[in-house]
Formats: sequence, C-alpha cells, structure tokens
Amino acid sequence: MKSPLWRLTLRLRLGLSAAVAVAVAVSAVAVASWLVTRQQLTAQLDSNLESVQASPGYVQDLLSLCGTELPDTGQRSETPTPYVVQVITADGTVCVAPGNKKIAVDESDLAVARGMLRSAVHDATSEDGQRMRVSTTHPDMPPRFSGDYAVSIAQSLNVVDKPLNSLALFLLGFAGLGVIGAATAGIGISRAGLRPVGHLTDAAEHIAHTQDLTVRIPADGNDEIARLSKSFNDMTEALATSRDRQQQLIADAGHELRTPLTSLRANIQLLIRSHRSGRNLPEKAMNDLLHSVESQVGELAALIADLQELSRPDTTPDETSLHVVALHEVARRAMERVKLRGSELEFTSDLDEWYVLSEPTALERAVVNLLDNAVKFSPAGGTVSLRLSDGRLTVRDQGPGIPADELPHVFDRFWRSPTARSLPGSGLGLAIVAKVVQQAGGTVTLQPADAQGTEAVIRIPGTRNPPSSMEPGRASSEAAA
Repeated sequence: MKSPLWRLTLRLRLGLSAAVAVAVAVSAVAVASWLVTRQQLTAQLDSNLESVQASPGYVQDLLSLCGTELPDTGQRSETPTPYVVQVITADGTVCVAPGNKKIAVDESDLAVARGMLRSAVHDATSEDGQRMRVSTTHPDMPPRFSGDYAVSIAQSLNVVDKPLNSLALFLLGFAGLGVIGAATAGIGISRAGLRPVGHLTDAAEHIAHTQDLTVRIPADGNDEIARLSKSFNDMTEALATSRDRQQQLIADAGHELRTPLTSLRANIQLLIRSHRSGRNLPEKAMNDLLHSVESQVGELAALIADLQELSRPDTTPDETSLHVVALHEVARRAMERVKLRGSELEFTSDLDEWYVLSEPTALERAVVNLLDNAVKFSPAGGTVSLRLSDGRLTVRDQGPGIPADELPHVFDRFWRSPTARSLPGSGLGLAIVAKVVQQAGGTVTLQPADAQGTEAVIRIPGTRNPPSSMEPGRASSEAAA
C-alpha cells in the first residue's frame, strides 16, 4: 500500500522534503549548540566553585555547631556569598550554618573527608529540593587545625539552567522559522523548477486527446528539464514522421493494388459472363485471359510480399537471425535466378570471395532485385555485369540510365520513374534493397555508368577469408577488423 504522501502533488512533496531536510539540519545544529553551551556553563560554574575558599574562622564556626571544637584560628568568620557552605566530617556528619538547608552528601564527599580523594565535583539536591552544583575539597588549614573533614561549596544550578532554557526557546523558535521558510521556499522553487514539466504534461495530455503530433515544447538550456523537453520533441517528431510514412505507405499500397485488382476483376467478370451466357471464348482469347489472370495474381503476391518485408521494423536484426554469409555465393545464386528472366541478354560475373554478417534470404533477395532492375531496363542483346571485389558488389546494365534529378528518389517506397511507369513492378524493390543493406551495416548507391546505363553499388563490411567460427559475435568482430 502506498504512503499517503504519494497522494500529494510533486510540488508539495518537494516542499515537504526541503522542510524535513532543513528541520533535521537545524535540529542537529540546535542540539549541538545547546549541549556545547551547557558544557561550557557547567565548566565555568565548576571553576568558580573550585576558586572559592571558606575562611578558617567560618569553618571553625561550622564545626563548633557539630560539637567539634578547634583551637581559635584568630581569624574573623566570613560567609562566602552567594554560595552555600557545609562541612562534612569523616563519619558523615554535616555541619551547616543556621538558616541554610543541608545538601545531600555523596560518596565522593565522604572520600574527600577521609583523605581518599583530594576533591570532588557533582550535582546534588538540597533539603528543599533545589538542584545544586557542589565542589568538595579538604580545606587548606594550619597543621594544628587539620582533621578528618571536608568543606563543600555549593551553588544553585539555576545559574546554568536559566540561560540554557532561554537558549532552548530561542533555538526552537529559530528552527521553526527555518522549517517554515524552507517549506515555503521549497514549494516556490519546485513550482518554478517544475513549470517546464507542467508544460510537458500539458503537451502530452493534448497529444493524447487530439492526436496532434505537431506540438513542440520550448527547450532552452542544457539542464535535465531542457534535455527532457528536447527528447519529448524528438519523440513527437519521430512519431509524426512514422505516422506520415504509415499513411503514405497505406495510400501508395492502395494505389498500387488498385491497378492489378482492377485488371483482375475485369478478366474474372469476362470469364463469368462467358460462362453464364454459354458462349465459350476462342481458345487463344481464353489462353490470353488466363495468362493475364495468372500474371495479375503473381503481381499481387509479389506486392504483398514486398509490403510485408517493408513493414518490418527498421532496426538491426538480433543475433539469432544473423549468419555469416558468403556474399559471392549469394550473388552467384541470384545471377542464376535472374538469367531465367533475361534469356535475350548476356550476363557476366567476376566474384571474389567476401563474407559478411546478414540474413541470407533477405540479402539474396536484395541482389535479385538489383539484377531484376538491370534486366528490366537493358535492351535486347545488352549485357548485365555483376562484379564483387574488396566488399564492393557492382551491378551494371546498359539501359537508358536514370536522370540526375531522379537519383535522390530511387530508394523511396513506391517511387517509379515516369519513364518506367509502363513497365511491371511496384516501386518497392530498391526500397527493400536499401533496407536489407542498411541492416547489414552497409550502403547502397545508384549512379550513372561510365559509358551507358546505370551502376548499382553495394558496400557491406566483411572479410575475404572464411571466419574460423561461424558464431555471429565472432564473425562481426572479424568483419570489423
């Protein structure tokens, strides 16, 4: 179960946290100050008590009250004020002046009286319950007046307690003001500091309700809030781009699917009318019609396969789907497949060994797509050449070439050159090539050939020699080398 504090707003929690932190710090300082002051005042009181000496005459008078007579000291009896003086004999008898209250005797007082200790300082309580500070010493008397007794000089602890109580009240008030000020300042600072977070929250709620991904948050500075705002802006921009691409893909796919579906529907309707009317089509017309239906179905299947390929995330595949691939073998197989579709063309190849880390099926399809484009645009009797050297795979045709202003668009999805609109294809082949090569860590470019035609160049990092281990992690490290 969550604490009730989590029900508060973040501003209040920060304010309370600041108040608690200041309260702990101020309390620690206040307690330390109070303890140090008490120690100093007590030490000063002890020093004062130890410096006070009762006159021998006064001590003689107190002893006489207890029935102990000493020779006359010849000195006048003087009463030290504002102190309380009492004499303690070795047997525990307490002698105090009339009108003064006796102070409780401690074991240390008796030890001084019996000569076991030189002095003792301690707290004690008088007969009327007053707390006293007592300093007990053996008096400095002439040898003929010495005996087994000690003199205690005491003073009320009020001289220490009153300043300490005043100090405690002052520190308590100061700590309370500090806590209130810290809480107020904490809430104010958190409100100002979290204002960008409030804007971020408002923007997120606006996007959630309106699906408007054009919202941007001002991101000034280099602090954490500014970085969060920049990340939010980058995220919304990426989402907007992804949504635009998705909508464009749907629109383009619908457009591309409409043509074969329209043709396929017309052919099927013709077959249905022929069947219902009972009038059979001529054999040649029927064969042409069935061939057209078969072609349209194949075109739809290829288009759907291309769309499935492009719908996969544009991220690097995980290691379980990556394998060390002999690019020269992939290119050789792709050449053999394409030769069946270009019987009127001449094919040449020069393939050096090159091993890369990729998805074998996807990589072969990318090479087939490039070769298919070369076959499509090459004139009858032309030559399609395939070359692999130092990791550079080149596919070259002798077609009309691609205008310079169209080169930046050749890898866009569904983009087709105006001169190629009448040729079969969906405009997805080169987009698939770019995606596969990018996932393999390589690059692909199209450029005019030296004499005539177009040259497609794929560069994928790899190695000339077969890796000693077929594990993806080992192969990628060798390829990087």
